[in-house]
Amino acid sequence: MKTLLIIGHTFPEPATTAAGTRMMQIISLFLEQGYKITFACTALVSEKSEALSNYGINSIAIKLNDESFNEFIKDLKPSIVLFDRYITEEQFGWRVVESCPDALRILDTEDLHFLRKAREEAVKKGIDVKDANLFSEVAKREIASIYRCDLSLIISEIEMDLLENTFNISKRILFYLPFVINSLSKSEMESLPTFEDRNHFIAIGNLMHSPNVDSVLYLKNEIWPEIRKLLPKTELHVYGAYAPQRIQELHDSKNRFLIKGWAKEVSELMKNAKVCLAPLRFGAGLKGKLLDAMIYGTPSVTTSIGAEGMYSSEFKAGRVNDDVKDIVSNAVSLYTHKDEWLQEQKNGFVVLENRFQKDLFSEDFKNTIHQLQEHKIKHRENNFIGQIFQHHSLKSTKYLSKWIEEKNK
Repeated sequence: MKTLLIIGHTFPEPATTAAGTRMMQIISLFLEQGYKITFACTALVSEKSEALSNYGINSIAIKLNDESFNEFIKDLKPSIVLFDRYITEEQFGWRVVESCPDALRILDTEDLHFLRKAREEAVKKGIDVKDANLFSEVAKREIASIYRCDLSLIISEIEMDLLENTFNISKRILFYLPFVINSLSKSEMESLPTFEDRNHFIAIGNLMHSPNVDSVLYLKNEIWPEIRKLLPKTELHVYGAYAPQRIQELHDSKNRFLIKGWAKEVSELMKNAKVCLAPLRFGAGLKGKLLDAMIYGTPSVTTSIGAEGMYSSEFKAGRVNDDVKDIVSNAVSLYTHKDEWLQEQKNGFVVLENRFQKDLFSEDFKNTIHQLQEHKIKHRENNFIGQIFQHHSLKSTKYLSKWIEEKNK
C-alpha cells in the first residue's frame, strides 16, 4: 500500500490561512493517487482545524526532541514523508533519514520564508524590497533543507526563478505547484452576484501573519482615508482570524473601517463585496485572498508584491499599484465603473483557468513522484550537495535535538 506521512507545522486550517488551503490541496492530490495518509504534528488541534478524519486520514500527536518519533516512523514505514515547511524538516528530517531511509522525502516550502523575512526587514528599514538582503541565516537554513530533501514543492514561479537563477539550485529537486482548483463551470460564474448587487470593500487574511497585519495598518493610516473622501458612504470590512489587540483597536464605525473578525466561510463575504483590497508591502508565495477573489468574481487592487506569481502578463484580475495615490484611484475607479469591473472579473476567470486549474498539474505531479520512487538512488546521487548536508559533521540540528532530548530525561 502507498503510504504518506505528513509532518505538519500545525494542523491545517483552510478557513483561516492560505497555508491550510494549500495543505488540503496537496492532501487531495495524494488521496487521488490512492495513498493512505497519516498526519503527525506537535501542535494541538484547534476549533478551526480541518477534520482530517473525514478524509480517512489518521492524526497523530508527536513530540519534539523525543526518540519516540523514531519508533513511530519505523512502525509506520511510510513510502513518502512530506515536511510542512523547512522548520519541520530541520526538527524531524534527520530522524526520518536514520529510521526510515528508503522513504522519499518531500518538502512543501509553503512560501520561501527567507524571502518574506528579508522583505519585511527591508520595509522596516525603509529600503526598497527589491534591495532586500536575501543572503541571510534563514536563507542558509531553508536552502539547506531544500537540498536535504528529494523534492521541494514551490508555490510561485517567482520563487522557482529565484532558487534556480540566484541560488543555482537544480530544477531536478524542485517542482512548481501553485494553488490548484477545479475548473469553474459556466453556471457557477453566471450565478455570482452582479455589480449592482454588491457593496463595499473587503480585506481578508490571517491576522497573525505579519504581512497581513502591516497591510491592515497601511489601509487604515494611508489608503482608506483617501478612499473615504471620494466614496464617503462605502465601508471597508476587514476579516481575519487571530487579530492582535492593536488590530482590533482599529475598528472605527464612524469612518466605516470595520474589523469583523474571523470569517468561517469566505465565499458569501467575498462574492457580496464589490472590490477586494490587498495592499501588501512585503510577503512571499501566492496570496490565497486573491485566489478567492477571482473564484468569487471580485476584482482586486493589490501591490506588485501581492500580485507576483498570481497573474499572467496578459491578464490581471484587477489593478496592481505600489503608490498610495494609484491604489486609491484604481480602487475608486473599479468600484464605480461597471465596464471596468466586469472586464477585471472576466480576466480573473481566465487566470484561474490558465494558471491554477488542477488538471494542469495533477498528472505531472503524479508522474514526478512515481519517477522519483523508481529512480531514487540515482536521483540522490545526482543531488550530491544534499548528501553533504546529510553528513554528520553538518547536522547541528540533529545534535542540538539529541542534547535537548538527553537534558529532558
